[in-house]
Amino acid sequence: MRTLLTIAIAGLTVPFAAPAAPEPETRDPDEVVVYRKTKEAQLKLEIFRPRGWKAADRRPAIVFFFGGSWIGGTTRQFHPQAARLAALGMVAYCADYRVRSRHKTSPFEAVADSKAAVRWIWRNAGGQGVDRDRIVASGGSAGGHLAACSGLLAGHDEVKEGEPVFIPAALVLFNPVIDTSKKGFGYNQLKERYRELSPVEHVHDQVAPTLILVGSADTTTPVTGHKLFARRMKEKQRRCELIISEGQKHGFFNARGDNENYWATLGSMEKFLGGLKFLRPPAR
Repeated sequence: MRTLLTIAIAGLTVPFAAPAAPEPETRDPDEVVVYRKTKEAQLKLEIFRPRGWKAADRRPAIVFFFGGSWIGGTTRQFHPQAARLAALGMVAYCADYRVRSRHKTSPFEAVADSKAAVRWIWRNAGGQGVDRDRIVASGGSAGGHLAACSGLLAGHDEVKEGEPVFIPAALVLFNPVIDTSKKGFGYNQLKERYRELSPVEHVHDQVAPTLILVGSADTTTPVTGHKLFARRMKEKQRRCELIISEGQKHGFFNARGDNENYWATLGSMEKFLGGLKFLRPPAR
């Protein structure tokens, strides 16, 4: 929210709005590739590469999954974050996946697609200029759920002999669907199978370092589920940073309005990834 300031002009007190945060960078991806062919659609990854990128590089990478309740949504949601992280040296991907409105599918197909996207990046790291040991999964809302599942749920995946079950080296989750019980979000779509896809029910002792960004006023993915997840991560002695933004609602991290929350959550993500040595410091 823009801050109101006051100044005195000729004895008058005049309120005015402080300048809005800058607009985020938006640009088209450098390349689009098909990562999976299904009977419903060919699924694509949009790739944002850093300046000076070479196929022989070994750069950290991040893949973003859009939100939309597993019903709709678009890869463009995370284009600003992808462009920003590419500018900071990462190879960034925005992944399409099957959703109910376009493909008549369920969250189970979406989970399988998200895990296939992460595994495609891992398998093709050599030609993508990517360090396969530094691949981050990220997303918002239902997309945050998919990112979490890629590092928490076994199965729903085509793992070849000798490959790791869990690939992400870190998770960055924006108001994710973390609890699919009646107390959380998604139960109406999953019913009695809700535990199968509920990240909070699958915390294990190898979960990658995780950052969760959520608003205290989020009634779609209630913060009680995120607190429970963080507590279970602590019990397993796994790193989990939970940042609760006071008064913010669902989707507050998106680039919109005065962009204040976009830059704040982006800053938290950059600090987290920088601490893992996945980002170089921003140019001054």
